[in-house]
Amino acid sequence: MSLVLDSIKISLGTVQLFKPLSLTAPPGSIVTLMGPSGCGKSTLLASICGMLDPGFSFSGTIALNGRPLNGIEMEHRKVGILFQDDLLFPHLDVFGNMAFGLPARMSRRQKRERVNNSLAAAGLEGFGARDIATLSGGQKSRVSLLRALLAEPEAILLDEPFSKLDENLRGSIKQFVFDQIGLMNIPALMVTHDRSDSADGTYIELK
Repeated sequence: MSLVLDSIKISLGTVQLFKPLSLTAPPGSIVTLMGPSGCGKSTLLASICGMLDPGFSFSGTIALNGRPLNGIEMEHRKVGILFQDDLLFPHLDVFGNMAFGLPARMSRRQKRERVNNSLAAAGLEGFGARDIATLSGGQKSRVSLLRALLAEPEAILLDEPFSKLDENLRGSIKQFVFDQIGLMNIPALMVTHDRSDSADGTYIELK
């Protein structure tokens, strides 16, 4: 269960955003890509998800668990993404937000059980009926990650997910994210401009 990028190139017109990129993210690992703002980090993640703006040109191969993703619709790629903004739905409570990505075939009872178990594991037991507006920044981050993982992705992408957290929360939320990825044993690819975000202190520079 690995995410493999082979000779990825993305261009906007005649401008190539970064040098050809090849990497492998094994299951349960978090591979970190670093680079300054505007170097194409988020655009790379968009291409992996299948959300690349048609104004960009793409070449190379993306494979997940031996399955080529090139040309596959976004909803069939089984790739989750966590952004720096939580992007929670303000009109839904915590339960509604977390149940959003669950399979439609699941009954209401099954969805509630799955959501409640996830909340309890994240230290948010009893939060299902809470209004999103009443959550702290760290609580929103945990709910956002849980929502992404409840969809059972085969890989997850992290787009500077800790950049808007204050210093008091950053370490604990980062550890929670990394722990959950390890428990699910799925590959993760994170882009950031802060080398302290790396799970193991190593990173690949996008340039």
